[in-house]
Amino acid sequence: MPKSRLRKQILQMRNGLTPAQVAEKSRRIAARLLDLEEYRRSRSMMIYLDFRNEARTDEIVVKSLAAGKKVAVPVTDTAANQLIPSLLLNYPGDLQPGAWGIPEPGPQALRPLNPETLDLVIVPGVAFDTAGNRLGFGRGFYDRFLPLTGPGTVFAALAYEFQVLSDVYPGPHDIPVHAILTEDRLIRIK
Repeated sequence: MPKSRLRKQILQMRNGLTPAQVAEKSRRIAARLLDLEEYRRSRSMMIYLDFRNEARTDEIVVKSLAAGKKVAVPVTDTAANQLIPSLLLNYPGDLQPGAWGIPEPGPQALRPLNPETLDLVIVPGVAFDTAGNRLGFGRGFYDRFLPLTGPGTVFAALAYEFQVLSDVYPGPHDIPVHAILTEDRLIRIK
């Protein structure tokens, strides 16, 4: 199946979720992440801010800040075609709609962090396979960003169970994640 058709099919399923389904599934996914050893050990993390029925991340952001973790969120620099991790201090006060309407820190709240200082990166995606490969929106922002992190940085994906497939047809530049957390299970990638 072509990636574009697969992307469209999964996005239709995701967009078909009710607010109650998104809330319940996201609560279970968040609980699974908050219990993950790599999360508990992390001191500095970057996490996406959910958009258009993605697994919600607000609870994770709030609890991480309350636990004293450094929490960065991605700022999309469309001109340079890159993601910039920005330290979040005031949630949600630092945020405004950014590229494609995704929440991100406004210019007054931009606090760039060196990607090498991140222990954990929570990545979004349209779909994933059980080998950790990720199907995004095809722009490659995360595939360019993830190699900039340190050698011990853990990449984890939050996904609904229907977003985990047998194959997402990865390309040569796609960077796999180390773990996928759904409402039903934790998939560790060897």
